Amino acid sequence: MKQLITLSKKLLQSEGILYLIFGGLTTLVYMVTRLLLSAFAIDAGLSATIANIISVLFAFITNDTIVFRQERKGWLYRLGKFVLARLATALIDIALAYLLVTRYPNLIGQFVNNDYHLVNLIEMLFSQVLIILLNYVFSKVFVFKNTAN
Repeated sequence: MKQLITLSKKLLQSEGILYLIFGGLTTLVYMVTRLLLSAFAIDAGLSATIANIISVLFAFITNDTIVFRQERKGWLYRLGKFVLARLATALIDIALAYLLVTRYPNLIGQFVNNDYHLVNLIEMLFSQVLIILLNYVFSKVFVFKNTAN
């Protein structure tokens, strides 16, 4: 049992593990926010926009304070870079959806009998894995460079 506790503590100090945990929580914040707003009959587009804003802010705060342990100084500058990085990966996500699902669905479709829903699902899974990796790299290299330790 003692070894399990030691391993758990070590894992919770790992930047990569913390990034995945808070990434999952960010997704949960997005989904709960969007569902709550939808329950109040707010337009789907507006609900998605507000949920995105709240989840990006949540992601920034947790990445800044817990994952990458930044000093308080310069947080506004980091927030701007973080938002730009997230916009860049959102554009990549949109471009991949357009290219692999709308424009050239046969690239994936040839492997799944051109089933549109499977093409969309495969592209989405591929895209999300890529986006998670890119968000981590952008955060590590571009946004959160100076740690407070």
